[in-house]
Amino acid sequence: MNKNIGYGIALAVALAAPFFGYPVFLMKLLCFSLFACAFNLLIGFTGLLSFGHAAFFGGAGYAAGHALKVWGLPFELGVLAGVLAAALIGLVMGGLAIRRQGIYFSMITLALAQMVYFGALRAPFTGGEDGLQSVPRGKLLGALDLGNDVTLYYVVLAIAVAGFALIVRTVHSPFGQVLKAIKENEPRAISLGYDVDRYKLMAFVLSAALAGLAGATKTVVLGFETLTDVHWAMSGLVILMTLVGGMGTLAGPILGAMIIIVLENKLGDIGEFLGAATGVQWFNTLGEAVSMVTGLIFVACVLLFRRGIVGEIMGRLPARKAA
Repeated sequence: MNKNIGYGIALAVALAAPFFGYPVFLMKLLCFSLFACAFNLLIGFTGLLSFGHAAFFGGAGYAAGHALKVWGLPFELGVLAGVLAAALIGLVMGGLAIRRQGIYFSMITLALAQMVYFGALRAPFTGGEDGLQSVPRGKLLGALDLGNDVTLYYVVLAIAVAGFALIVRTVHSPFGQVLKAIKENEPRAISLGYDVDRYKLMAFVLSAALAGLAGATKTVVLGFETLTDVHWAMSGLVILMTLVGGMGTLAGPILGAMIIIVLENKLGDIGEFLGAATGVQWFNTLGEAVSMVTGLIFVACVLLFRRGIVGEIMGRLPARKAA
């Protein structure tokens, strides 16, 4: 019941947000929140650490951008093309990677994702180092003009909420319970008769498709797609988001994504404000030290908040009730 109240409050805040903040930045937060939730479905509830999720995020962005700009598909079909492309990449990568476990699984996903990166670098339709530019937003159902930022914001919010709801439903379904069993004790899940490889592949493809949904939506929002989204650093960034917020929690990746994206985009403004308020000139240089600040946050979480921010909060609540 408390979770439902929390979700209701979060939804109310999200509905009012474009009237108080910059809609494009808010849409970027929603896209990365969905991306982190998709990754968390794989690592937090299945126990599979992928270093290749940038391939799904960026690959879907390129596919959706090409479908919208070159093929002239409507918004819905363009995003669907990105999701299908991500699911296909996930099917191929997952089919190869799940044959191994642990660090070997992670390294295979990283290697395959780098192949996608070099493919995007060389492919003629991606624009290479210049990226795919001038991607049109189009119209929703042929009637609703998405050129308006506020209108598009509510469409993106609906997509993010639907994606999050699918993840919640998956986690609490019998399928999700099997995934948790695989994470906790894979040999026992095998002894109970479950086809573990099939379940892991299904989870991998679902996570890839949801990451692709986030990537395709982001391309529509910003109007371009670049190599940044398929680079290995993007895979590391989504891992950081998940760990900071709380791996294995439903709301944790959303909070983690918001913290990291706000720091990446607004740290310079925060530093200038602190510099003007305190008179300390060092704060003015914070905008140039984004990587150092995010690195310090990661170290602090590893040392002080091993379960992430939301994980620690949830872990302390039962103790307070018992006291």
